[in-house]
Amino acid sequence: MRFSIPRVSAALVAGALLIGLVRAADPEPKADAAKPDKDGFVSLFDGKSLDGWKVGKNPETFKVEDGHIVVNGPGPSHMFYDGPVHNHDWKNFHIKVELMTFPHANSGVYFHTKYQEEGWPDQGFEAQVNATHGDWKKTGSLYDIKDIRDPHHKDNEWFVYEVIVKGDLVTIKIDGNTVNEWTQPEGFKPPNGHTGRFLQHGTFALQGHDPGSKTYYRSILVKPLDD
Repeated sequence: MRFSIPRVSAALVAGALLIGLVRAADPEPKADAAKPDKDGFVSLFDGKSLDGWKVGKNPETFKVEDGHIVVNGPGPSHMFYDGPVHNHDWKNFHIKVELMTFPHANSGVYFHTKYQEEGWPDQGFEAQVNATHGDWKKTGSLYDIKDIRDPHHKDNEWFVYEVIVKGDLVTIKIDGNTVNEWTQPEGFKPPNGHTGRFLQHGTFALQGHDPGSKTYYRSILVKPLDD
């Protein structure tokens, strides 16, 4: 007596293989893939998690609450962008960050940097964030390169912080107003203690300075610029 079960099984297997081939040939796009907006900016923060970011020492300093990044805890601690956007490596760029400082807070936005497990990043520049912390170098300073004393913003209020790097020129803006510009001179030698602080390429990082500092970040947008 012959049975039809093997033929049914073979048909099922063939069907499964066909479905697998179709899916492999036409994969579904990821709904959460970062895409440029109409102005060419891509978000590095999804508003829900720290996906794409990497923290070394004191990871508890960074967390997400109510759609923004809370930076508050042991320091120094730095959170580096390590995700897929532009392979986390920029030379010329325009970054726009929306943030809010609380009284006596100190933070910073690093660029042209790279992941470092602990300590102050050896590579890259820091765009200082500080309205009322004891350090006289305030928001808008290109830290230890060209520092300013007026933060141009107030604690407890959201503001937009922009850094634009194009060639040898660094421009820093607060709420659309240029507050600092610096051109790296030919033959530039970084200051003592900052041997890696010269224009090159790298990723971005947010700084957790100390336990008494609290800063919120709710938007991080970046656009690569032509070399």
